[in-house]
Amino acid sequence: MKGKPVPADTSSATDSLRAGNRVVAGGIAAIVLILLGAAVFLFLNLPDADAFNERVERLFVEVDQLRSGPEIRLLEILAQSGTTFSEVLASYRMVIFVLLVFSTSLLVAALVLLVTIIALNRRMSAIQRSGIQVSSLMISRESRSVYINDMEFTLTEAAIETLSVLAEARMDDDVLSGAQLEAVISGKNVADCDEAAGATRVKRLRDALGNQMVSELLVKTIARRGYMLAVGKDTIRMV
Repeated sequence: MKGKPVPADTSSATDSLRAGNRVVAGGIAAIVLILLGAAVFLFLNLPDADAFNERVERLFVEVDQLRSGPEIRLLEILAQSGTTFSEVLASYRMVIFVLLVFSTSLLVAALVLLVTIIALNRRMSAIQRSGIQVSSLMISRESRSVYINDMEFTLTEAAIETLSVLAEARMDDDVLSGAQLEAVISGKNVADCDEAAGATRVKRLRDALGNQMVSELLVKTIARRGYMLAVGKDTIRMV
């Protein structure tokens, strides 16, 4: 079995794309503004890296009694400690900046992923409401193949027979119940056929098509009535 992707509904895809772009742009702007505000607040509240050195210098100037060797040595040690503190604080600033950039990237990626999932769900809902857009459906019983738009599927003999009966019913605007479908294929009377037998044939047809979206939307289940193909009558060709 082989095939190409089914074209999505153009207007639905365009609307979803535009709405998604607006949400992504607004979300990214909000994330950047929030993290920028947090960064400004954090950096403004960090202690001054030179505050310690300034205090030591003030001690040198204001305290005249510190003239002995050990006291001068103590002030020198304090000054060196202040220099080390300022270097460590500068490295902390860089670490904080990198973490903010990293968290911004994660939040933006999460937002883009969330919007993408929402857009895909909306597109799938739109497709399910309108049915799969099929411009051509050609069924070849001889080669046991079905061509849906630009996709080709090779089916089993039972599956191609089920699809052919459903296609003929669609051209007559009929909805077939499971028992009616089984009766047409087997040649038995409807009263002698079981609803579950037709349902099993439809399930096997969907399994043979393989592509879940194609199989579920092409062969629609009408509640309390039966099954029908969700395609226009003029798109069906039997060869």
